[in-house]
Amino acid sequence: MTFLTDIARPAEVCTEAGTTRSVGIEVEFAAVTARDAARIVQQMFGGSLVTEDPHRHHIQGSEIGDFTCELDTQHAHRPYNKTGNMSGFQAEMRKLFGDISSLVMPCEIICPPVPFTDIARIDALVAKLTSVGAVGTRASPFYAFGAQLNPEIVRPDAGDITATLKAYILLSPWLRAVMGLDLTRRAMAFADPFPAVYIARLLAPDYWPDQAGLIGDYLDANLTRNRELDMLPLFAHLDPALVRARLDDPRIKPRPTYHYRLPDANIGEAGWSLCLEWNRWVIVDRLAADRTLLAAMAEDYLRHADEGRESGWPLAASQWLILS
Repeated sequence: MTFLTDIARPAEVCTEAGTTRSVGIEVEFAAVTARDAARIVQQMFGGSLVTEDPHRHHIQGSEIGDFTCELDTQHAHRPYNKTGNMSGFQAEMRKLFGDISSLVMPCEIICPPVPFTDIARIDALVAKLTSVGAVGTRASPFYAFGAQLNPEIVRPDAGDITATLKAYILLSPWLRAVMGLDLTRRAMAFADPFPAVYIARLLAPDYWPDQAGLIGDYLDANLTRNRELDMLPLFAHLDPALVRARLDDPRIKPRPTYHYRLPDANIGEAGWSLCLEWNRWVIVDRLAADRTLLAAMAEDYLRHADEGRESGWPLAASQWLILS
């Protein structure tokens, strides 16, 4: 299978520290166990395989960093808020639950952050998984698998972050359209949309808050991890006390990245690749950097919303991107 390997460059290639911007990647799939996936990672990148439990395995010290391969259900693993040893009965019940769940639940590979120029190396891993039978969302009407990109920010600047959030809101309907979102994912609503009142406030031409205002407004309207562009990991990195005071959830992992949940992980589908999904994200990144175009598109989006013409926005967004 041939994958796209041409990597689009974001508006700014390096962070303010001068390093190439990185991206963390998470991919869900079925038909290959977490342990077998971990062995494949080890074969490709080296490192030591460490088993935490029968359904969660770590590859430590590989040539590109540390990986985790796991069944994507916390009921098969030690709870986040538990310490110490589980009883033998608890451990056996979690293993049994994982064994049963593996028939319907996806496995997930959580990759280390890599320079965006190296995304093709993760695509090579996906290709290897595909060659041994891994499948994605479209393999079954019962599957609803996703992938996640965690693009690194350039700098901890409230203006840059606000611009990126605005750009994503403007392009989200367009991204769904060009992805051809799988019907299973549409029916299951893989992530709740941002509230319309919050979108209107965010896209207002004078909305450029400082960091505290940006985070506070976001938490007021989005006290949940269940968003396509989940800002909580980034905000927890920037102001952990503020986020923790409002939402003390151990699943929020602070990091200087955007947490972008893709609706589908189309492993095995011709033409699909992580490089392609990154290149789509870069369109968001470049729009955020073009404040003039960003403002014009936001004005047009709000006009569409006021007139009840939201269904026509993906086409209008395409015209803006092509003709501007």
